[in-house]
Amino acid sequence: MYNPSKIEPKWQKTWEKLDIYKAKDFSRKPKMYILVEFPYPSGEGLHVGHCRSYSALDAIARKKRMEGYNVLFPIGWDAFGLPAENYAIKTKSHPQKTVSKNIANFKRQLKSLGLSFDWSREINTTDPKYYKWTQWIFLKLFEKGLVYRAEIPINWCPSCKIGLANEEVVQGKCERCGTPVEKRIKKQWMIKITAYADRLIEDLKKVDYPEKVKLQQINWIGKSYGTEVKFKLKKSHYLPVFTTRVDTIFGVTALVLAPEHPLVNVLTTQENKEKVKKYIEKIKNKSEFERTKLEKKRTGVFTGSYCINPINEEKIPIWIGDYVIGSYGGGAVMVVPGHDKRDYEFAKRYGLKIKEVVRPKNQKSNKNTLPFVEDGILVNSGEFSGLSSLKAREKITLWLEKRGLGRKSVQYKLRDWVFSRQHYWGEPIPLVYCENCKKIVEKIKSGSSDIKSQKPKFNKGELLNPGWISIPEKDLPVELPFVEKYQPTETGESPLANIKKWVICKCPKCGRQARRETDTMPNWAGSSWYFMRYTDPSNDKALANSKKLKYWMPVDWYNGGMEHTTLHLLYSRFWYKFLFDIGVAPQDEPYKKRTSHGVVLAEDGRKMSKSLGNVINPDEIVKKYGADTLRVYEMFMGPFDQAIAWSNKGLMGVYRFLKKFWKLSLECTSNPKSSLKIIRSIHQLNKQIDKDLEKTKFNTIIAGFMKFVNLCGKNKKEVGRDAIERMLLLFSPFAPHISEELWQRLHPERYKDPEYSIFREKWPKYDPELIREQTFTLIIQINGKTRDKIEVKKDSSQKEIESLTLGREKIKKYISNKKIEKVIFVKNKLINFVIK
Repeated sequence: MYNPSKIEPKWQKTWEKLDIYKAKDFSRKPKMYILVEFPYPSGEGLHVGHCRSYSALDAIARKKRMEGYNVLFPIGWDAFGLPAENYAIKTKSHPQKTVSKNIANFKRQLKSLGLSFDWSREINTTDPKYYKWTQWIFLKLFEKGLVYRAEIPINWCPSCKIGLANEEVVQGKCERCGTPVEKRIKKQWMIKITAYADRLIEDLKKVDYPEKVKLQQINWIGKSYGTEVKFKLKKSHYLPVFTTRVDTIFGVTALVLAPEHPLVNVLTTQENKEKVKKYIEKIKNKSEFERTKLEKKRTGVFTGSYCINPINEEKIPIWIGDYVIGSYGGGAVMVVPGHDKRDYEFAKRYGLKIKEVVRPKNQKSNKNTLPFVEDGILVNSGEFSGLSSLKAREKITLWLEKRGLGRKSVQYKLRDWVFSRQHYWGEPIPLVYCENCKKIVEKIKSGSSDIKSQKPKFNKGELLNPGWISIPEKDLPVELPFVEKYQPTETGESPLANIKKWVICKCPKCGRQARRETDTMPNWAGSSWYFMRYTDPSNDKALANSKKLKYWMPVDWYNGGMEHTTLHLLYSRFWYKFLFDIGVAPQDEPYKKRTSHGVVLAEDGRKMSKSLGNVINPDEIVKKYGADTLRVYEMFMGPFDQAIAWSNKGLMGVYRFLKKFWKLSLECTSNPKSSLKIIRSIHQLNKQIDKDLEKTKFNTIIAGFMKFVNLCGKNKKEVGRDAIERMLLLFSPFAPHISEELWQRLHPERYKDPEYSIFREKWPKYDPELIREQTFTLIIQINGKTRDKIEVKKDSSQKEIESLTLGREKIKKYISNKKIEKVIFVKNKLINFVIK
């Protein structure tokens, strides 16, 4: 009788004792680095979404080992950051305690699934030995001038009381807690990810990622080619405006500035100051998402000022609008109502002129169908009338460039990474602020001090950020001090600011009094390089040994959630490129192949949530039906990359299948050799697994096993030990416990060797001759027209085919009393009788 509660713990203990999943550095075997996104250990524990991804990649890892690869399949804990801190606040405990407790629970759950992780390489982002190197990477970025401090409008979560990067705001809400995000002006540490924007797009050509993942990253970076146009203000000042449609410049009837544009106060006339002030006050806390929603009505207010269109000297009113964002395109846009739908609505609302300057080719008038938003032929555009939009963009840009009124320009939607967090549970930023050093740097920058003769020496980051000094590498890590009151403060300042003994310190540069930075790093910091640490997790001299990095990197197959495409996946590619540039990483892309799994929804089709009472607990399923049932069901439930609703009925179906599998295996092992039909079928399944596993078609593989077991069940006398052996080897990566148990019963003598396991066996290869189709569908034609189709033996001769076909009733009626002039025969395809 199949009893998973008995056999699964037995084999989990055996595998752990054997240590068979340990990867070997510099093995002569070909390496295969398989990676799943490491979890943040939440209080709720492992969920069925984790199981879907981990079980699937575990099957790949197990198969690759059996194929002779030296497989690295590691795991660790992404334990710093907001989720852990919020859980600690909720449970009225300290993050150090809750994280430790949660990790222990997660580890127990992962081991209960029989996953083949190499636990000897386990890492934890909250371990000072680990985050020493996170801090080291930050300092390298700082030293190279890629880190700067700026006072900027940031996304602020009033619930979590921290600043958020654009990537952490989803539909205007905090990614973690769902609270609507506000805008606040704060000083923040920024990292220049924009310096790598082009490479982050271009190098996607080098990697095997799903097209939807590549497209999301490309759209997020948002590279736009266009023209920067200088609209003239008073006293020889200019207002630069970026546009991708300079061919419509003759149709501009207004400019709109972002409310945060630096010229708003200067351009607002006295009589309009009150209106503008009220407008800005009304929209100041709106998130960028709220301001830029496509379905949102565009609002604005007139500043009272005008500028001059450089192309035709027309006077243009300057407005302020909430839909314009200060961080993109200079924070100013052209309003062209005749050729933009939202500009058209804006113009109608506020009574602005609407001009036609582009019309469809071969059309006399376009006024009744405005706005016309496509490319076309220019009209009412002076010397450029008659040109195509494409040609006009080139010619108008050239015209502006010659007169110093514009230039070709490239803009990006991607913003620099907001790296500061005003909360406790994160890596301390390894910088101190020193007033004395600030004065020295300012002297150097003003030219009153010679940088070459100046002592102490300052790196690029210190010169870029006067007063901010790097902690020396020998003093890393800067450890996170224990704080009783770690909750975020109402002022928005980090709780670390209250620990005066920790904050006040000696400047490592000049020896004077300084103060530590009290902001911490975001939870994305530790996960931006963790895959490198797995190659050498205990190294205290370097991030990882260069030879080990060269051996293991890049990751061969990385699986994770689609929700991390513009967060972790983008950040980690950026950090890895930087580390390549400074000679630490051995190549410029960290992952060869990326796949993504779909979300597991509740049985009612909604997202699983405690409040909805629809959460599926993996522990309960393992206890009742076994880990193999859960693993196989999650692979069978649907296409791997698609969201799928849980089904208890489907789970029970898999449990029944495993019982049938168990029974079949025990009943047929004493049979003589299998029939050709059974052998052919198992070899076909072998081929299907080899092909489908690379394409993550786990559901079709499990369906293939079910089909084979059903075939065997109907033909038990034809099923021999040879077919059962191959079936167990093929099934072992997907359901390791049941496969190992049955294999032991089949081969008890092999288990006298204490080091033996089914996973020491080689992956079986299918016989191409056995899987060849033995028949084909013959097309029978008369004078080139198909008149019949029949199944015939492959490689039949023309004589055999003629004999089979000419006697068929369907064919007789066409050829009776007719002369066959010619016979066209295409082997294994068709026969065509030409008759008169």
